[in-house]
Amino acid sequence: MARNSYFSRAFTLIEVMVVLAIIVIMMAMVYPAYTTISERAKATKDMNNLRQIGLATQMYLNDNDGVLFSPATTWMSQLKPKYFSAWGGLKSAFDKRASSEAGTAATPVSYGVNPNIYPGGAAMLATKITKPTGFILFAPALASGATVTFQGTAISTVPGVTVLGIGGNTATSTPGGNATGGTHSSRQRTNALFGDLHCEAMTWTAFANTTAAVPGEPDQWTPYVPYP
Repeated sequence: MARNSYFSRAFTLIEVMVVLAIIVIMMAMVYPAYTTISERAKATKDMNNLRQIGLATQMYLNDNDGVLFSPATTWMSQLKPKYFSAWGGLKSAFDKRASSEAGTAATPVSYGVNPNIYPGGAAMLATKITKPTGFILFAPALASGATVTFQGTAISTVPGVTVLGIGGNTATSTPGGNATGGTHSSRQRTNALFGDLHCEAMTWTAFANTTAAVPGEPDQWTPYVPYP
């Protein structure tokens, strides 16, 4: 009887605390790996969104004699629905705002176009871009702040042009903003779609750089020289 009582006794408080401590330690070891995998998945989804925007842009250019988006309306309304099927594809995986398929007014748009494609407030030919492989055309449009947040409104540095823009000629990701970094890798990296419609994951230092690699040639934010 005494032996059965010995084996059926309950855990002591110390034993429970030891087990909980072990669980906490294991979670602390696993969590960084989980967050890294989750962030990589988001970065991949973000890159795929930009690729889809690139494909839609190519079809748009094919139908419009190579002329980039009209300044008469937002670039996203010119791609959707003819060239881009779902509004959800315009929302980054890093964008925490609520989703909607109701249209531009109700759907978070996480990406911006380089407003320098509107020299003088007019649409330009894509062929005028001197170095399309190095010219940033689209990227996540981050808002000011120390955390990853998105602008989400139609903004531009060009009077009369309504676009969701990313920063050109500044070291920020929104005109007049004060973004401190990218979307992932501890805000050290961000994705971008270039003028030749290829995508890259860039360091924030490279993304924010406004210095031309070769003097006299355009930097990655300027389509051509002289500009405008």
